Amino acid sequence: MKSRVTAALAVTALCALTACEGNDTSGTSGKPSAVASATTRPATAPTATPTAPEATATTGGGETRKAGTAALPDMTGKGLQSAQDQAQAAGFYALSSHDASGRGRTQVFDRNWKVCSQSPKAGEHSTDTTVDFATVKLEETCPAKDAGAEPKAAGSTMPDFKGKSVNVARKALDSSTSITVKDASGQDRFIIVESNWQVCGQKPAAGAKLDGQPVSFTAVKFGESC
Repeated sequence: MKSRVTAALAVTALCALTACEGNDTSGTSGKPSAVASATTRPATAPTATPTAPEATATTGGGETRKAGTAALPDMTGKGLQSAQDQAQAAGFYALSSHDASGRGRTQVFDRNWKVCSQSPKAGEHSTDTTVDFATVKLEETCPAKDAGAEPKAAGSTMPDFKGKSVNVARKALDSSTSITVKDASGQDRFIIVESNWQVCGQKPAAGAKLDGQPVSFTAVKFGESC
């Protein structure tokens, strides 16, 4: 009798254990989980964006201009900074400027300079055209003629530099030339910013042959008399 009870208990325990293992679906012998059975779809390639047609611009009268050209405004009399901004707004980004007085000064602070003339003049131009502004400082009067951006090279003959800035004279001479500059007023001032000083005297004299000899200038500040 005791052996039958023991056998029955063993069978019951074995059935219970088998039933528990049959309900476990996390193993490989059960049904696949939802994550495992999910189908992975290949990524969809992005759709190419159509290339925009070539841009064109239309004038006030309805005339269509070819791409790459634009109307350059007349910026004479404007402040240099305003002129540059207006040129860029019109589509011109290659910009330069120079001292119209011929003193060779650099336009460090654009808002301190005004436009005397421009090249090219106002009108229809290719937008890759370089626009150059001839300028003077705000308190100055524009010269009757633009003195140009760069001085003419001296060559083999000494030019007449009287009245020109020491800066321009130095740039015109060969870079190997030995140059000394003295204050013509007798005050023995240091000549630091050479574009602020004008030549009063020079040696060699204008027209002399230049063959590597040293050059000397006397100068005073612009606005002073030699």
